[in-house]
Amino acid sequence: MVLVKLADAYPNYKQEIFGGDDIKGYEVYSDTDEKVGGVYDALVDETGRFRYLVIDTGLWIFGKKVIVPIGRIRMDYDRRRVYVKGLTKAQVENLPEYSDNITVDYDYEERVRTAYRPAATGTTATAAQPTYNRDTYNYDNDRSLYDTDERNHQKIKLYEERILTNKERQKTGEVAVGKHIETETARVSVPVERERVIIERTNPTGEVEVTPGVADFREGEVARMEVYEETADIQKKAFVREEVTIRKEVERDTVEATETIRREELDVDVNGNPVINRNP
Repeated sequence: MVLVKLADAYPNYKQEIFGGDDIKGYEVYSDTDEKVGGVYDALVDETGRFRYLVIDTGLWIFGKKVIVPIGRIRMDYDRRRVYVKGLTKAQVENLPEYSDNITVDYDYEERVRTAYRPAATGTTATAAQPTYNRDTYNYDNDRSLYDTDERNHQKIKLYEERILTNKERQKTGEVAVGKHIETETARVSVPVERERVIIERTNPTGEVEVTPGVADFREGEVARMEVYEETADIQKKAFVREEVTIRKEVERDTVEATETIRREELDVDVNGNPVINRNP
């Protein structure tokens, strides 16, 4: 049976259970009216039922903390006191010490139960062997330690079940965006110009007489003309073709579920004509 602290089981325990009061800090007395210490905390099982009070013995046993089964206590809410039946210093000294960082497991509880169980009577009496183990033990095996009654516990806790929701974030996949190179043959056409020399020889029509002295006969006379042509200069350069942006969008949905929950209601049986104040 897993045990948790009071505030872990009931975060709003002051209002939900004690009507705005805080049981932590109640003074603890033995049934002989000797002050023992104060209530440090309470331990609740997985069904929500109180199983132990954690008692800080203060100066009584040098500040040792121990746990007391709920069936061994009597609550006095008016005086903010808790009375523990049959608690002695020798008993507390033999109890295992409690601290916030320990785990209250079966072995720890058995040491506590052994200290609180009634001792065998008679000089030749032998303690009965338990009929349970850590796998089969139930708190009903020790009703005297865990049962509560009307005289000792004047507040009745009404329980209700609630649906608690939680969300878990889990990975469903991933998207990887990369790039690779594809090659293709690009064809381009570049118009180019090329110059060529055309030599034309014509005969004049009719006879054209040259004025005397104008004709200059020289040997080796040369006419020069430069000839050009264009060639294609083809280069490759890289340009940004497009940009890719990667982002995520959150899509929200509502998941609906139904569950049957239970709630305890108070039944009051009345005999005779008692005066009863019923608070809402």
